[in-house]
Amino acid sequence: MPTSLKLDRRAFLKGVGGAMLALPVLDAMGAEITAEIPKRFCAIYTANGMSLPKAEHALPEWSWFPSAEKDGEFVFGKSTEPLTPFRKQLSFMGNLYHPSGPKSDPHTCSDMWLTGAPLYNPKPGTYNTVGLDQVIAEHTKQFTRRPSVVLSIDAGTGYLSRTGTISYGLDGRPIPAESNPRRIFDRLFRGDSKASGDEHGNIERRVKLVDAVAANARALDQQLGKSDKARMDQYLTSLNEVETQLIASERWINVPLKKQDYSHLNLDATPEGDQPGEYYRNMMDLIALAFDADISRTITFMLNREDGMGIGDTFPLKLGLSKTHHNLSHATDKDGQLDFAKYDLFLSEQIAHFLGRMNEYKDRNGSVLDNTIVMFGSGASTTHNSHNLPTLIAGGANMGLKHGQYWKSQDEMRMSNVYLSIMRSMGIEEESFSDSTGTLSNSIFSRV
Repeated sequence: MPTSLKLDRRAFLKGVGGAMLALPVLDAMGAEITAEIPKRFCAIYTANGMSLPKAEHALPEWSWFPSAEKDGEFVFGKSTEPLTPFRKQLSFMGNLYHPSGPKSDPHTCSDMWLTGAPLYNPKPGTYNTVGLDQVIAEHTKQFTRRPSVVLSIDAGTGYLSRTGTISYGLDGRPIPAESNPRRIFDRLFRGDSKASGDEHGNIERRVKLVDAVAANARALDQQLGKSDKARMDQYLTSLNEVETQLIASERWINVPLKKQDYSHLNLDATPEGDQPGEYYRNMMDLIALAFDADISRTITFMLNREDGMGIGDTFPLKLGLSKTHHNLSHATDKDGQLDFAKYDLFLSEQIAHFLGRMNEYKDRNGSVLDNTIVMFGSGASTTHNSHNLPTLIAGGANMGLKHGQYWKSQDEMRMSNVYLSIMRSMGIEEESFSDSTGTLSNSIFSRV
């Protein structure tokens, strides 16, 4: 009889040249490990801040932050009313900020939203550090088909001065985002057929091709000027992402996906269409399905870009509002600020749809939402204001989060402390994150 083997959950294989490879979850790691429920993280970002109408316009009920209490509970503003059914599964957080934010170009607030960008440099595109989602991905990638999923209304990385992604890798470089529902669906959910030798061989050939292209690109990089080097850096980051996904595909190619119903998806929805809500809902449905199938445990979605860049800026016009999103964020008149709040209402409807879908899918100990921390917010409060960042956190009931609160720090609190608290709630015992000074006490994170 073979000797009973007991492996540590963080066991590694050592390969040629000392390379280390994390093992997948194995029976030998014990029933308590193989039966472990996934812990997930999702970050959803909107540019240009939220509507916080000026006092002189007498629109307090349209403030994004809760502005009153009744019977000991906060009262949703009109722009967040669609979230009312999830009162016990979400909380608002106020008076948060990144210390580097007020020192930086205000248009780069989306760059630093998940990173804190502690190594401040005034030139956009040159100062970033690893994002929260990618630190989490490093801890969860051995269990999933995709280390992380990075989505945006605008594919790619955008420009050095106006990012099109909120995800930054271990080296601080932007990770390209995906935006097309059909391509996203194919990449996430079309890996469930039994692989043939030809399919394995095809992946091998593609990995070798990527390696060859990367080697040539590095050689070319040595001969380029400064601006071209920056573009090549982004290209090389993209190649690394492609190679990572190809290697993951090889490992999972014979593992069937969970059976799911995809009939509610419209994979032809695009941001260019005249139904912005349909596009957003389909993207969020893809996120919920990916979590339900445990394809990835960390996903980011950038709803729009800063400073009027990108197709998302036109969405308010498609909804019959008076101006583009960026222009509404600058509105100082009552009608403009009301329209800005009405666009926040539209976004709340999309978030409510997403939370509802996450409640429909079930894990063994509750809903997928109960095992997922969802963070929705912006890198500015009002126009280009780096203080009091609007932040909503939902889900995570089985990860120790206690909801139904409007939590606001008496003094300004670092966002990175929130991020460290999120990591601890996920069982990730990092000592710090970015410029954090500790976890939050007496907050929604009741067990960290």
